[in-house]
Amino acid sequence: MNIGTNKKKHPRFSAVLLASVLLLGGCNAKDLPKADDIVILYTNDVHCAVDDDIGYAGLAAYKHECEESTPYVTLVDCGDALQGDVIGTVSKGEYPAELMEHAGYDFAVLGNHEFGYGMEQLDRLMEISGAQYLGCNIKYTGKDDEAFLSRLLPYKIVSYGDVKVAFIGVSTPESIVKSVPKYFCDESGNYVYDFCGGSGEELYGCVQENVDACLKDGAEYVLVLAHLGTDESSSPFTSSELIANTRGIDAVLDGHSHSEIPCDIVKNADGENVLLSSTGTGLCNVGSLTITANGNIRTGLIGAYPDKDSEMADCIESMEEKFEDELAKSVAVSDVALTTVSDSGIRLIRNRETNLGDFCADAYRAVSGADIALVNGGGIRSDISAGEITYGDILNVHPYGNSLCVTKATGQEILDALEMASRFCLPSPNDGENAVGENGGFLQVSGLKYSIDTSVESTVETDEQGNFLSCGADRRVKNVMILEEDGSYKELVPDKVYTVASHNYLIKEGGDGLNMFMDNELTVDEGMIDYEILMTYLADELNGTVGDEYAMPQKRIEIK
Repeated sequence: MNIGTNKKKHPRFSAVLLASVLLLGGCNAKDLPKADDIVILYTNDVHCAVDDDIGYAGLAAYKHECEESTPYVTLVDCGDALQGDVIGTVSKGEYPAELMEHAGYDFAVLGNHEFGYGMEQLDRLMEISGAQYLGCNIKYTGKDDEAFLSRLLPYKIVSYGDVKVAFIGVSTPESIVKSVPKYFCDESGNYVYDFCGGSGEELYGCVQENVDACLKDGAEYVLVLAHLGTDESSSPFTSSELIANTRGIDAVLDGHSHSEIPCDIVKNADGENVLLSSTGTGLCNVGSLTITANGNIRTGLIGAYPDKDSEMADCIESMEEKFEDELAKSVAVSDVALTTVSDSGIRLIRNRETNLGDFCADAYRAVSGADIALVNGGGIRSDISAGEITYGDILNVHPYGNSLCVTKATGQEILDALEMASRFCLPSPNDGENAVGENGGFLQVSGLKYSIDTSVESTVETDEQGNFLSCGADRRVKNVMILEEDGSYKELVPDKVYTVASHNYLIKEGGDGLNMFMDNELTVDEGMIDYEILMTYLADELNGTVGDEYAMPQKRIEIK
């Protein structure tokens, strides 16, 4: 770690790996910092898990205990704190932001999901949290002022006694596709936000400029708070690639990939050691970076802590009571009953079109702007009665917390998906609504219509795990038509590319054996959470009322 270099005030050591600790059984006195130590406590990808594992009450208690040993304690978050569970959804991120303020966060970076509530709300959340948000690589090219950017600094240098430590913020360039793309556009649909994501070199160069500026301003240590991750799919924007292509950084505290990294050693552009650490997700760990009086740096993860801060615990309990009350509040109204089952309890959503299936698929298509939307019937779990619709009703429809994905797919892949979803025995028109036969992978659709000929024996071939392999020439699915902007329908073209909206379970994970989209290019990668899609559609597209247009299924799927 730059041993003996004169750019640093304190001597450095080479055996940094020995300084890494993983504390899984709790902390004791020997684990606590010494009087002159500088301690940076860090979290990432909390995703509203405010009371899970260590929880914010445990974090606050450990922070207070560290402060009894040294005055030099700083708490930082590396992104994706405010979205991911009900407590965030019902308050549009405000409840978890208030808890961040109570915990005493000093610095934070914007994860891709921080943008999920829209830019205006983001500005409010940044203010509520009490943290100084950092982001050196977020640029705005639009004409109007953006309030949240005025709250954002590229870096901040903190003096701990006579030692200066720089904190630089870096948000992933994947934010645009891993959030809600339209939030990054102007009214004409032109992108007006940039994360220096034109290339790896552009990002590395931006960060290097800020590292150099920090060193010029007298920083003796440079810490990067990043939301980049280590997944290969994020290349060239991973934290390890950033380290390898820059110089002057001492440690990177990371988020985004939910990686649990007590301490990795990565060589920088000069072949020098840089520490890399990440806590996982959901407060399963709290990270601790210590700069000792003799200049050594160590990182480690605290995986359990027995104490809880009583004030924070009371605050969390109060917040949870609030969101329980919020679940019972009316958020919209429906003039009609939206159904998944027949009067006798047969799950129609799994073998034919239903009006609730139409509603859900329409929500995915409207929110994403995709050409078509596909939603598996097995993921639509509860009816919505006529009358008031509560938060709880919406969560019961989509309880799994899947995230919006949009992919580019050929017409042939769409045909294969429909054929795969229709391969099991389906009720004929004469069987009545109580006909048995279910398939959780049966697709509810928006933006297209088609027919299923049940007299044709399915020719779909699957592997031993039930994943799609191929289909013969004789197909059950026929007359597939795509909805045009003018409201007319045109025949699907097998070699044409369409945009398809669904969720990560289907698009990325090949759920229900629908694996034909898994290797395709994503234009939205795990953006808005499924129940938030329904909420947004209700508010923005339907003005809070489900009308008579959903009284009956809209004849998108004809079963012959």
